[in-house]
Amino acid sequence: MTRPDFAFADVDGDRLDASPRYWDPATECTVVYARPSTEPELWSDFIAGAAHSYQQHGIGAAIDTDALHRGDDTALFAACVNQQGRVVGGLRAKGPYGAIAECHAIEEWDGQDGEDLVRKMVADRLPFGVAEMKTAWVADDPELSRRLTTAIARTPLHAMDLLGIQFVVATAASYVLKRWLTSGGVLAAKIPPTPYPDIRYQTRIAWWDRLTFANHAQPRQLSAYLADKRAMTPRPDFAGDAVLAAAPRLLG
Repeated sequence: MTRPDFAFADVDGDRLDASPRYWDPATECTVVYARPSTEPELWSDFIAGAAHSYQQHGIGAAIDTDALHRGDDTALFAACVNQQGRVVGGLRAKGPYGAIAECHAIEEWDGQDGEDLVRKMVADRLPFGVAEMKTAWVADDPELSRRLTTAIARTPLHAMDLLGIQFVVATAASYVLKRWLTSGGVLAAKIPPTPYPDIRYQTRIAWWDRLTFANHAQPRQLSAYLADKRAMTPRPDFAGDAVLAAAPRLLG
């Protein structure tokens, strides 16, 4: 499938190859951004945590564990790793999309009021790059979960940077999405909620725009995002281009 040329052409594949990370003082976790193929053990821990969390909340059917284990539809994932080395939360990004039908939100609104509006919103944004944040979860720890959610709410901003795209879309129950929007996401208020994954939930849809999120973010979240960016570094053992540049000299 031919992918569109995105408006943002600054994506740096080597940067994502390096599994960039930063320390989040509020959660006392290292937040790692990586591809499943680059960090397979971390990805396995992420999947295990997500599956446990979703099963615990009675919505295990909402995630496709077979697809997760393949990892081929995941552009990157963000994992919050505590000081004991355990993954205690995170989410993943699907995309960037090349067609409307790839967006999971289309399936969530299938046959529901607002389906046409969801399709139009995705179609209008595809030329500028769209990724979808999915499989968000946090450890079942009352003292930590709220702080983890606040940290995870900033991951769409970093995903847009790392993938070189303008838009991120996410769907979630209304009470969850409210916390995510603190990082500058905007609720698509004209689209009615959908009963997904089942009638217990009123799922809504929201968008983050790389050009305008700062206008909507809470000041504390915007400051934290900028601090994240300043602190982001490659994994300690990654040498990247420096090794490649030195190779001729080493071999010669």
